[in-house]
Amino acid sequence: MERASNNRTIYLTENERQLFFEDIDSVDKEINTLKTAEYYTKYDHSAVFCSDYFKFNKFLPSEIADLIIIDPPYNLSKQYSTTAFTKMSDYDYEQYMSNVITGCLRILKPNGTMYICGDWRTSFLQQKTIENIEKNGNCFLINRITWARDKGRGSKNNWKNNIEDILMVVKDKNNYTFNADAVKVKKTILAPYKDKDGNNKDWIADEDENYRMTYASNIWNDITIPFWSMPENTEHPTQKPEKLYAKLVLASSNENDLIYEPFCGTGTACVVAKKLCRKYLGVEKEQEYWMLAQKRLKMADDDKKIQGYENGIFRDKK
Repeated sequence: MERASNNRTIYLTENERQLFFEDIDSVDKEINTLKTAEYYTKYDHSAVFCSDYFKFNKFLPSEIADLIIIDPPYNLSKQYSTTAFTKMSDYDYEQYMSNVITGCLRILKPNGTMYICGDWRTSFLQQKTIENIEKNGNCFLINRITWARDKGRGSKNNWKNNIEDILMVVKDKNNYTFNADAVKVKKTILAPYKDKDGNNKDWIADEDENYRMTYASNIWNDITIPFWSMPENTEHPTQKPEKLYAKLVLASSNENDLIYEPFCGTGTACVVAKKLCRKYLGVEKEQEYWMLAQKRLKMADDDKKIQGYENGIFRDKK
């Protein structure tokens, strides 16, 4: 298929598809036969597996992940490659998410952090689920990030829907990783001002611009969803941006920590973990997405760039 010259979407060649496809059956069989100790000795905490989350998760030891990023199916009817997710009743979706979250909490370290993605309606159900689990003291919801994703279909009879939520959950609200300096945002100062002695007041001047390094808030409006001219883009219908996950990874983990990504799609959290010197573990049941994740991980061997994050700095929109 001929593509536009600026279309940088990642796709699989027939040779790549053949090579990756040959690995799928053997990987799935290994999940069923390997003991956990042998599994971790063999893969050294960095691998993405082609299997169903609910099947795969039970093979993992408890309390191994420093950070878990969950991007589950939202409670919407949607096609994912060969699988269709059908919208459930609110009650059934809460039960579904309860199984997902409790399974991940078992994998999370006592000082670990878990982020859960949702749209404006789904995140409400996810929060109810978390609050029910919270009653037993098994976790604590400590923040909600609202991401204005700068893209979405317009509507003539309603507001354009372009926000998503990310719920931040910890096991111990007095002991978890948060590297605030690692996710400061470089903001251009449009109206620089000085104190009474003529000194710059809380801003820096360099040759190109006046700027301030500011603490990141829980409203993010500097990240777009991947699209066809971006080198990280795939044909996954709900792919998250690398910049979005880079903020979560840098804030809530340290180098060599283990990042776990269930429902990993084309492997964005795993790719970001690799680029930022973390270990990773992912699971995705759709063969097409799993193969794309393998390709992206190979590409990350040579290209560590994350769009919107340069020289250790996140840029705000000008």
